Amino acid sequence: MLNISDNRIHEQVPLDQYPSFAQVLNPRLALSLAVWLLGFLLLFVLVLFMPWTQNIQAQGAITTLKPSQRPQTIESTIAGRIEQWYVAEGDTVYQGDTIVYLSEIKDAYFDPQLLERTQLQLDAKRNASGAYAQKADALSNQIQALQGALELKLLELDNKVSQAQFKIQADSIDLIAAGVADSVAIIQLARWQSLFDQGLKSRTDLEKMRKSRQEVQAKFIAQQNKLAQSRLAYTNTQLQLQNVRNEYREKVSKAESDRQSARSSQFDTDAQIGKMENQYSNYEQRTSFRYIISPQDGFINRALKPGLGETVKAGEGVVSIVPLNTQLAADIYIRPVDLPLVKRNQSVRLEFDGWPAIIFGSGWPGASFGTFEGRVYSVENNISENGLYRVLIAEADSTFEPWPSLLRVGSGVKAFALLNDVPIWYELWRQLNGFPPEYYAGPNADKQKGTSKASPSMTTDKKK
Repeated sequence: MLNISDNRIHEQVPLDQYPSFAQVLNPRLALSLAVWLLGFLLLFVLVLFMPWTQNIQAQGAITTLKPSQRPQTIESTIAGRIEQWYVAEGDTVYQGDTIVYLSEIKDAYFDPQLLERTQLQLDAKRNASGAYAQKADALSNQIQALQGALELKLLELDNKVSQAQFKIQADSIDLIAAGVADSVAIIQLARWQSLFDQGLKSRTDLEKMRKSRQEVQAKFIAQQNKLAQSRLAYTNTQLQLQNVRNEYREKVSKAESDRQSARSSQFDTDAQIGKMENQYSNYEQRTSFRYIISPQDGFINRALKPGLGETVKAGEGVVSIVPLNTQLAADIYIRPVDLPLVKRNQSVRLEFDGWPAIIFGSGWPGASFGTFEGRVYSVENNISENGLYRVLIAEADSTFEPWPSLLRVGSGVKAFALLNDVPIWYELWRQLNGFPPEYYAGPNADKQKGTSKASPSMTTDKKK
């Protein structure tokens, strides 16, 4: 009691009858209280200097490390109607197993013998192409035969031309001889006429000479006609030679035109064959698409089109499957302000939904129980629609405790990305001032101690 007031109660009321007054007035209790308060103060100061691991906390879900191992929806490649299911929900399927059989709903593919009839058409086109090829080859042989016959015919006509030239030369010589004989006959007739006039020759002799001269003249004229005929035969032979060339050129051109037409028809048929082969391949592939098969080993999760006779559109999901062999990973989202603090291969502690864990302060990971080790596998460079950055965390190596084998894709997870070790007082000071956590850009940088981290400018320097 401070004994400030003059109205003292202990003079009017016996205080020893009240235990509360007895305890308050006991000086030993005040000393004990002071000792306890001092002890708590010292303990609080000691706690302030205890190490604290800075961390980033984030929520997420379990996923798979590879996109091919994530749950997927098997879609129908073609539009069709469900005719038969070969599996049920909860079944395990392996790669290549048939899941659903579809029937066609388009009239262009109703024919049950579509492939066989398309193959018949394709074979007919191939035979037509072969016939055109044979026709082109036959015309090529015909062209060669015509060219050979032309050569022989030209050789024959060249011989005739040579013979005509030789005959013209012979007839020309004979004409010269006949002309000389005619000139001699004229001179002789004139001499005989002179002798007749002088009475030295009889009229009979003169008439004989005239007859002889006429015979020589007739031979001369006949030889002229013969030479003209030879020259005409020579000209006719040359005309025949040119005519033969034109005739065979026309035949060869016609055969070449027919051969090119056959080639053109063959090429057109080959183009149709290629188109029909493509069509046949499309039909064959479409026939295989009637059977929806499993792309990998997995677990039938849910049938999206369960009823028989239901129509399925092209690209519409039919069944969802969960792969059997998966490499799990944690898919978490962090704030943009924490993005520079997360690095590849950084250590992360994970708390899975459904597995009991005791977190004795996020800053003392060693004292926590039920958490598992993870490593940052990738950090997304583009912000997500929720305004956070996606981080993929993979399971650590075999030196750490393995993740639970009963983990399922989609279950929740909480992550603690471990950063620097700092004193608790510095962490409190940082939280009150809203400064970002300390981190080091290099993996081998030495850790700084508590008092060296009091300035936020040092954090900026480290980031640089």
